[in-house]
Amino acid sequence: MDPTDSGATSLRGIDVIKDNLKRLPSKPGVYRMFGEHDDVLYVGKARDLKARVSNYARLGGHTQRIARMISMTKRMEFVVTETETEALLLEASLIKSLKPRFNVLLRDDKSFPYILIRRDHEAPQIKKYRGSKMDQGDYFGPFASAGSVMRTLDTLQKAFLLRTCEDSVYSVRTRPCMLHQIKRCAAPCVDLISTEDYQALADQAADFLRGKGADLQKRLAADMEAAAEEMEFERAARLRDRIRALAHVRASQDVNPEDIEEADVFAIEMDGGVSCVQVFFIRAGQNWGATAHYPRHEREQTPEEVLSAFLVQFYDKRPPPKLILVNKLPNQAELIGEALELKAGRKVEVRRPERGGKKDLVAQASRNAGEALSRKLAETASQARLLAEVAKVFELDASPDRIEIYDNSHIQGSNAVGGMVVAGPEGFMKNAYRKFNIKDTAIEPGDDYGMMREVMRRRFSRALKEREEGNGANWPDLVLIDGGLGQLNAVIEALAEIGVTPEDVNLVSIAKGVDRNAGREQFFRPGRAPFKLPETAPVLYYLQRLRDEAHRWAIGAHRAKRSAAIKSSPLDEIEGVGPARKKALLHHFGSAKGVSRAKVADLMAVEGVSEALAERIWGHFNSG
Repeated sequence: MDPTDSGATSLRGIDVIKDNLKRLPSKPGVYRMFGEHDDVLYVGKARDLKARVSNYARLGGHTQRIARMISMTKRMEFVVTETETEALLLEASLIKSLKPRFNVLLRDDKSFPYILIRRDHEAPQIKKYRGSKMDQGDYFGPFASAGSVMRTLDTLQKAFLLRTCEDSVYSVRTRPCMLHQIKRCAAPCVDLISTEDYQALADQAADFLRGKGADLQKRLAADMEAAAEEMEFERAARLRDRIRALAHVRASQDVNPEDIEEADVFAIEMDGGVSCVQVFFIRAGQNWGATAHYPRHEREQTPEEVLSAFLVQFYDKRPPPKLILVNKLPNQAELIGEALELKAGRKVEVRRPERGGKKDLVAQASRNAGEALSRKLAETASQARLLAEVAKVFELDASPDRIEIYDNSHIQGSNAVGGMVVAGPEGFMKNAYRKFNIKDTAIEPGDDYGMMREVMRRRFSRALKEREEGNGANWPDLVLIDGGLGQLNAVIEALAEIGVTPEDVNLVSIAKGVDRNAGREQFFRPGRAPFKLPETAPVLYYLQRLRDEAHRWAIGAHRAKRSAAIKSSPLDEIEGVGPARKKALLHHFGSAKGVSRAKVADLMAVEGVSEALAERIWGHFNSG
């Protein structure tokens, strides 16, 4: 690919486009439009860059959105590609990373979970898995949510008795754990099942997840009858329980796609300029859950346009299935199929079914999308009313688009963490949440004011820098602090140190009521008398919910930090002791305390520990 920069830095709008046209080739590629502060306005792809960009140079004939985008363009950049398919894939990648203002954006861009049966151990482990497929084993998915994975894992444990424990736990077991007692594990760790029989269980679980559940149930039923005839009633009962578990998970499918082995089903519904895309995951003839997405786009864009942009972004870092079913045929469906084939290295079909079971499945996805969209619109309307009331209560110029709520958490000053949560017109913006590990050693343990000052200095120093660089989108319209007048004054003091005044940001602190009762909260604002809201006011419930979410987030961050501190070991501080040697030492001596009491000769008896390292370990614990 050959990148080509514009060089037109002193022009604006349509003049920038006309200037770039002089140098553009008639080749496939991707173009980017930049605004006043070098923020990316739009990323597009073209089969012929010169022809595509020339459309923007025409006067008139543009939608209001496109006309506004053209007028804001300050410069452009181009990347020439070999094919239009390459350009489409690059466009999707750039849109996801740059999040341009005028593109359709996939907002819920999370990785989906899988089930993994690990094959790099004599006793395969079954577990939930996210991320790149680094471990050796069989992967099944994607599942729509962690909940659907956990429900399936629960059933698989009952049916196949596979272990879920980590290798470090497995290797030190001397007797069966509780999971074996409640008939969820065959206890291979203590040899209550042979390696061959346990491997057979793992293979059966894999067959079930590959869609061979009916055949497996028949085999198990035959084994149960044979066991009963041989009067092995305990074994027959175990097989009966396994058959019941398998029948339950097969019967609990929301959709029964009898004639579909592998597919993703997409249905888009649009109302009032808002759209919902419902996705069903069908693997091995089974429905592995559904998820709803609400892409960001302009009101005038069509469902076909939105779905086209959505699909390519959705599969940017995910493997596509063989078949993609849609309720609206996206723009350039054939090109999207070619791009996904290039990614997957095999045939991928994008199809709008016209009859049969596939059409019924898409229709069900459409109904779900419509219902989810109705709920979303109702929630959005309710949220808009609440935000308007927030603006009225705190005398804001307009309904806030970004509310930041802060709280601290610690135990007697230890493992102190500050938490920030963010809310807006669409509810909690969880990808904007932040935690602040308190670093200032001068802060006295338990000094809430000192912790709040550090959090505010760090947060708004960064926000100031972003605003100076032209990105003011993350500047809050309202800041809520969990605390009373003392916390508010600490925040005002900290912000003043970095040049932020109460006129630059709306500050409010929420003090808990008498006896910490909800409904009796007092609100403090700079230069104003404290006040309360009526106990039954909906806006009070909303503000309480914001505060409680900040408290939950801060507590969770504190617990995670405390848990990490508990899990840390003195061995981590010794140079030359990595994970493998640390594991060997702990297995040999039982604990870090046992290692600290060992002599040099005893330490050398551990595999991988040389005499020099043994002396270093001994010296670490006996330096006094």
